[in-house]
Amino acid sequence: MKVYIDPFTYEDPNEAVRDFAKEIDVSFVKIEEVIGAGEFGEVCRGRLKVPGKKENYVAIKTLKGGYTDKQRRDFLSEASIMGQFQHPNIIHLEGVITASCPVMILTEFMENGALDSFLRLNDGQFTPIQLVGMLRGIASGMKYLSEMSYVHRDLAARNILVNSNLVCKVSDFGLSRFLQENSSDPTYTSSLGGKIPIRWTAPEAIAFRKFTSASDAWSYGIVMWEVMSFGERPYWDMSNQDVINAIEQDYRLPPPPECPSSLHSLMLDCWQKERAARPRFANVVSALDRLIRNPASLKITQPDGPGSSQPLLDQRPPPPLSACGSVSEWLHAIKMSRYEESFTQAGFTNLEVIAQISTEDLLRIGVTLAGHQKKILSSIQTLRVLKTPPTLRY
Repeated sequence: MKVYIDPFTYEDPNEAVRDFAKEIDVSFVKIEEVIGAGEFGEVCRGRLKVPGKKENYVAIKTLKGGYTDKQRRDFLSEASIMGQFQHPNIIHLEGVITASCPVMILTEFMENGALDSFLRLNDGQFTPIQLVGMLRGIASGMKYLSEMSYVHRDLAARNILVNSNLVCKVSDFGLSRFLQENSSDPTYTSSLGGKIPIRWTAPEAIAFRKFTSASDAWSYGIVMWEVMSFGERPYWDMSNQDVINAIEQDYRLPPPPECPSSLHSLMLDCWQKERAARPRFANVVSALDRLIRNPASLKITQPDGPGSSQPLLDQRPPPPLSACGSVSEWLHAIKMSRYEESFTQAGFTNLEVIAQISTEDLLRIGVTLAGHQKKILSSIQTLRVLKTPPTLRY
């Protein structure tokens, strides 16, 4: 089995790039549009046409001008890492452009972008078996990386990319954000001379910077939770310190709404305090394969009470009816603001009328997605009861 080679062990970083990444002639590349901003410069969509090969879309990361030698080295280290991997669930490196400016890294283009925003955009539109298929792809990519002795350290739905066939691929192999104290991204919190994404990171990695495939398995459990909740933010609006304290007290995230029990059990396995007790990625892939072969097992969801011996954080339902002053506030609270105009046009303009809504009413005003109907009706039921649970429960 091939083992990952850290490009930072090379005396000359350029040699690592030459070893692991193919140099592409800039004349083969046509940049079409800017699609985002990266840590070092713009991210663009473009076309790559190598003579004798089919033209294809690529994502292009550029290194903005005025860079230092260290920034160039850090930027290209991602290509030196990515270029060592060949797997259907790992983002594929097409090559680099280092012979001209700007310096560029070219990867395959993933039409649906980052998994977290893609799921939020398509809230409720995928079946459990489709979501498990996505999770299986991510686990397969992570199994490959762990077998190559590569530790990702930043596994999160924002770093998984999705193509037009819903294939999920692990991406973002840059290491510099962990090494830079001055990064302003609030996702990454200073810890022992580096930046750590607290909500996704295993306790031993936060406390002692002990990053292993077992700490990646913890992060994978959080990715499972993100996927099954259609891109909800892990630990909601809790502060990073509150997250650390809750985990230290053995609290864990509850199952997302309608999450199959078997999947939440697997999440809890990934969140074992003892890293040796967490499943290896090969075990995760096998467990998901069993569920895919037996779809009926995905129909069993958690009962009202938590089914584990671990205390679970409260699911934080929307505020009670008395706490919402308007239909607009209520829809915002349950993240269904997209239907505000439809509710208004249909005459559902106050909360008393909202409390009487039926499935037929929702269909009539254009709420056709089953997931959205369930979310709205479930919230109405909660609002009727006017009951606010405590913040933490056993």
